[in-house]
Amino acid sequence: MAFISKKRKVANAKLDANKAYTLKEASALVKDINVAKFDASVDLHVRLGVDPKKADQAIRGTVTLPHGTGKTKRVLVLCTPEKEADATTAGADYVGLDEYVQKIEGGWTDVDVIIATPSVMPKIGKLGKILGPRNLMPNPKTGTVTNDVAAAVNEVKGGKIAFKVDKAGIVHASIGRVSFSADKIAENGQEFLNALIKAKPTTAKGTYLKGISMASTMSPGIPLDTKSFVQ
Repeated sequence: MAFISKKRKVANAKLDANKAYTLKEASALVKDINVAKFDASVDLHVRLGVDPKKADQAIRGTVTLPHGTGKTKRVLVLCTPEKEADATTAGADYVGLDEYVQKIEGGWTDVDVIIATPSVMPKIGKLGKILGPRNLMPNPKTGTVTNDVAAAVNEVKGGKIAFKVDKAGIVHASIGRVSFSADKIAENGQEFLNALIKAKPTTAKGTYLKGISMASTMSPGIPLDTKSFVQ
């Protein structure tokens, strides 16, 4: 039988497992039932009524959270020398090309986002097997393949996140930290869900938002009322 700590028991007691909460209610409750001693991440897990195996239902996209994620993202920009100054000035943590391609080939992936200019993509293509599974491969659809590297870095540092449906039809996203106010968590969550609803493919039939859960690191999940969101 799994051990349940006293803090977790208290948290579980505050959660009504038979209730579907509104986003506003969940955003307040997730702070109240947090059991981590650190500034835990607040995440949304959304089960969609799509078939990820179908190309037109393999949902992915980006959204800029109004209050950011609360996490400083490490950004690598892969570009030619004439773009390096722009990337550095914008706040990129790592800037270059060949040396980082070699490091990645050696297994280095200690970054959160990789941005690349279109001209260097032929050199990066071979890194797909390493970067793809980690959701780090630059992609035009997520704005991480662009000539305007400064704008891309600013967006990422300013709270832009990428989302992608997994093989089970679930999208996971970090929408803030427990130190955020309940209002900020709710506003970030609403912005993310709006983007997800907007990304609904025309070929998806039946219920689109099948289940939504909010949880902080190490704390129980809070079920949200999917009917409260326009689909």
